[in-house]
Amino acid sequence: MTNPATTTQQGGAIPAQPGPREVTGVTDSATPGTKPGPGQTVAAGVQGVVPGGQSGRVDGESAARPTEHAAVPGLGSSVAFGPGHVPGAVIPGAGPSGKPGSRPTVKLREAGPDDPPRYAPEWLELREPADAAARAHDLLDPLRIRLANMPRKSGVVIHDLGCGTGSMGRWLAPCLDGAQHWILHDRDPYLLHFAAVSSPRSAADGSRVTVETRRGDVARLTPDALHGASLVTASALLDVLTREEIDTLAAACTGAGCPALLTLSVAGRVELSPSHPLDAELTQAFNDHQRRDGLLGPDAVTAAAEAFSEHGATVRLHPSPWRLGPEQAALTEQWLRGWVGAAVEERPELRAEADVYLTNRLAALAAGELRVTVHHVDLLALSRPGSGAS
Repeated sequence: MTNPATTTQQGGAIPAQPGPREVTGVTDSATPGTKPGPGQTVAAGVQGVVPGGQSGRVDGESAARPTEHAAVPGLGSSVAFGPGHVPGAVIPGAGPSGKPGSRPTVKLREAGPDDPPRYAPEWLELREPADAAARAHDLLDPLRIRLANMPRKSGVVIHDLGCGTGSMGRWLAPCLDGAQHWILHDRDPYLLHFAAVSSPRSAADGSRVTVETRRGDVARLTPDALHGASLVTASALLDVLTREEIDTLAAACTGAGCPALLTLSVAGRVELSPSHPLDAELTQAFNDHQRRDGLLGPDAVTAAAEAFSEHGATVRLHPSPWRLGPEQAALTEQWLRGWVGAAVEERPELRAEADVYLTNRLAALAAGELRVTVHHVDLLALSRPGSGAS
């Protein structure tokens, strides 16, 4: 998930589109001689053909090695890797790169030099199946009961914060009955476009699902902004927020009287099999990297549970670990490179040992001998229904 921006831009309602594997491409009407297809939309500022994509984030890990203005295959001529970042720098939340020397993040050409890096759709697509398998299905029944008991006239309204390319909607919409209208929030118009065109068409019972997109800042979210909301969702978002931002989120949701389903927050624990003496030291260094600049990292889910409880919500927590084996070798490799890279950036004195460690771990992975569990926690906060609820 990307961190939201401070500007707010509301788009119109968008009929949901085929899933990411079905979309052949959509072209921005701003590109000379092209128009969006029927029922398709393009976020402002996005040009070129954009394939369907999937979403998520790497729990803050990244091993970025910039190459300035390298073309991104399949993403259109207006997308370029942005300059201005220190070679070898780890960019929290961006996702590791797939090839040596490539950037894990992209920038639109109209972006300013100081704009933060974007999330790499390639990484988001790679991790989406693991995210879907990890999310806590045990939290869905209490959520369904709450939604069924909420007064509404024409289906549920779901706000997805930091939506990325929309993986939460692709996972959750087919699990819920009834008509749904998803309002997708992100700072990045490029990812919002991905989310819009790859949203599911229908709910579990065949009811219609529609979407709209908004650019905004969750740190400034208010109960008024959630007026009429039935549910707030987010995936891998809490750990890139500060304590103040989490309190703002909890106050907005409880003030609007709507539940919140916040999934895949890092728990600060990983398990690798076979184990290695350096595992614990790298884990601690990575966790410290996650806490940079006042972000909560692995402390976020505890802070969120406390904040929602203090605002009167009933909170349920459930583990949602990634369990990575030989079938997820590509994801495991990218996660491992990013995890070690962030740890070394936090503690440069580990570099020599970490280089040997990474080489040996990647060899074990290639031989089918490595198993990894990355622990996350899902949170369901059931606020008391209020006047703002739908």
